Amino acid sequence: MSKQKQRREALVYHAKPQPGKIKIVPTKPYATQRDLALAYSPGVAEPCLEIAKDKENAYKYTSKGNLVAVISNGTAVLGLGNIGPEASKPVMEGKGLLFKIFADIDGMDIEIDTEDVDKFVETVKMIAPTFGGINLEDIKAPEAFEIERRLKEELDIPVMHDDQHGTAIISASALLNALELADKKMEEVQIVISGAGAAAVSCTKLYKAFGAKAENIVMLDSKGVIRKDAKNLSPSKLEFATDRKIDTLAEAMQNADVFIGLSIADIFTPDMLKSMADNPIVFAMANPNPEINYDLAMKTRKDIIMATGRSDHPNQVNNVLGFPFIFRGALDVRATSINEEMKMAAVKALADLAKQPVPEQVNIAYGETRLTFGRDYIIPKPFDQRLISEIPPAVAKAAMDSGVAKHPIEDWDKYKEELMQRSGNDNKVVRLLHNRAKQSIKRIVFAEADHLDVLKAAQIVYEEGIAEPILLGKKEIIVELKKELEFDADIPILDPTSEEFDEKHIRYATKFWEKRKRSGTTLYSSKIKMRERNYFGAMMVMEGDADGMISGYSRAYPTVVKPIFEVIGRALNVKKVATVNIMITNKGPLFLADTSINIDPNAEEIAEIAQMTARVAATFGFDPVLALLSYANFGSSNHPHAKKVREAVRILHETNPELVVDGEIQTDFALNRELLQSQFPFSKLAGKRVNTLIFPNLESANITYKLLKELNGADSIGPIMVGLRKSVHILQLGASVDEMVNMTAVAVIDAQERERRKKAKVAE
Repeated sequence: MSKQKQRREALVYHAKPQPGKIKIVPTKPYATQRDLALAYSPGVAEPCLEIAKDKENAYKYTSKGNLVAVISNGTAVLGLGNIGPEASKPVMEGKGLLFKIFADIDGMDIEIDTEDVDKFVETVKMIAPTFGGINLEDIKAPEAFEIERRLKEELDIPVMHDDQHGTAIISASALLNALELADKKMEEVQIVISGAGAAAVSCTKLYKAFGAKAENIVMLDSKGVIRKDAKNLSPSKLEFATDRKIDTLAEAMQNADVFIGLSIADIFTPDMLKSMADNPIVFAMANPNPEINYDLAMKTRKDIIMATGRSDHPNQVNNVLGFPFIFRGALDVRATSINEEMKMAAVKALADLAKQPVPEQVNIAYGETRLTFGRDYIIPKPFDQRLISEIPPAVAKAAMDSGVAKHPIEDWDKYKEELMQRSGNDNKVVRLLHNRAKQSIKRIVFAEADHLDVLKAAQIVYEEGIAEPILLGKKEIIVELKKELEFDADIPILDPTSEEFDEKHIRYATKFWEKRKRSGTTLYSSKIKMRERNYFGAMMVMEGDADGMISGYSRAYPTVVKPIFEVIGRALNVKKVATVNIMITNKGPLFLADTSINIDPNAEEIAEIAQMTARVAATFGFDPVLALLSYANFGSSNHPHAKKVREAVRILHETNPELVVDGEIQTDFALNRELLQSQFPFSKLAGKRVNTLIFPNLESANITYKLLKELNGADSIGPIMVGLRKSVHILQLGASVDEMVNMTAVAVIDAQERERRKKAKVAE
């Protein structure tokens, strides 16, 4: 993607459909006059009076306890420098977004127009009663040190400058594990720190807290090694000045065990790396380009343990592993500060988590066969769903043990359960889809590529490395649309409607006729059908000229299904093809079936649909927990509609005893664990989070998923076709570009799974 195009897309992303990345939404009912009377006058007076009696009641009656201020003056924004408070706002909004999606914390950005430390501190102090915590961001050193120090002393809520402590906490956890793998001890290793800014100082202090010796540390700034005999050193630099008579990075690296890079790109050379001790540890964390290129470093030393700040290499030191979860734990015990004990607890929890078995969902999300603790995996991945259940409890416990918690946690199991419930409001599934597809990209036919949105989706999947698109449609239209989109990649364009009847048309027509000749199809009618894009595209997949296909953007579902069924047909031993929609809800993903095909399936068909849907959930890394839905609960009705669902459950219990499934059950009981446990403790679903809903008929499934999408704002991935012989998926009419991109990823993963099963069968 060109820089100009990337710039344009970034600006559109921030501007449309409404400016910015975050908004405020009500958390209480407001539909009636009674609601409004309670929300404002006169009802609001009551909590005001309670808070006036005791300020701590603000946590009980307002959002203070889940509200963090993300505050900057724009003096050190990313790699952009001092660009001012207004220009820093997109970054601060982005930080608020990360707080929300990773830890369900409401982050409110505040930009302060002053570089004066006294004014900055006074402003934050005056607005502090609004918030449960303060996250300082992108403030230049040395002012950042003084601002944080004073605010921590003068406020009774958690304050943390993430630029300092975030990198320190994540890198410290990585360093502990790297030292373990290298069989070295913190108190013995020689450490070189390239950089003397806020992050470098905070990192070094934290390493010392874990045992690093001052005499074993060398720090460099832009002028070279910081020595004690230098003049006019700031207090922060003087603390880390060395007695050694060395001046350059090359001299410092001789026999060093650890290199910590928080400076600029390409200053660390292969010769410097070669001069280090055995099993060197190199954390090159300059962004966007590290102090030494990753591939170059790995080529130079086979015994290296390396981390960077980049997501495209192993061991990414990413602050998002820390700040959302540290603030989550601090807020949940109403900590008066974030102290050293809490930071060290976060370090240890992160380091320990990297040693635990990695859930399959994380492996899938990051395109790994099996992540295990070792040189290429010394810190957890940002989309590891266990982070929220491991880091906040460690931080909260440290706050309690160190005496800064005003609201101690008593039931830790319940607390962890609440944390896991908070983790369901993000789009991890979408990232999982895209990363899984990128493992082995496939050729996907876009049957309606002469529509702008379809071509735009094809462009995205091509540029993101999700799939190799094959474009079907009017060639002259596609060529013009490609110019409009600046889509200049040389990819296949095929026009089934062209007057030319080439060898491929003839071959496809003949094959189709041979398959359908006893079903009233003639060779002539076969040739006519091969001029239709859905017949032609499906034959491409059937004949191995493509791996998958998506269609349906511009045509009603039934008109697209017919050619797919005629050309592709059902897989072996499948009686009914069905569809699954993945709904990304604020309680996590839900797999719904059958949403598009079977109008009134019988008990055997419902059981088969449930089995296929469970396989879809498992493919995406989720342990399926299925509820077969009805208007009745466990035999409360003998109407045929309820009885067929009951019979389907019996079939599943008999044929798939390992499957966690139960019913017939009403939707609210299926999704409300407390309600289910209290009323039906005997159910196989009791105590479990249902993630798969099987409906008794098409109308209930279709209506439900569209209601969730339109009224609850849930994103939908689907309908995913299950039970076909090949990877073909039909979009809903007028699907969005994002929906088409996601469905392409599904088609790729489907093709990958079919290929994997085929190889496994051959191997047998």
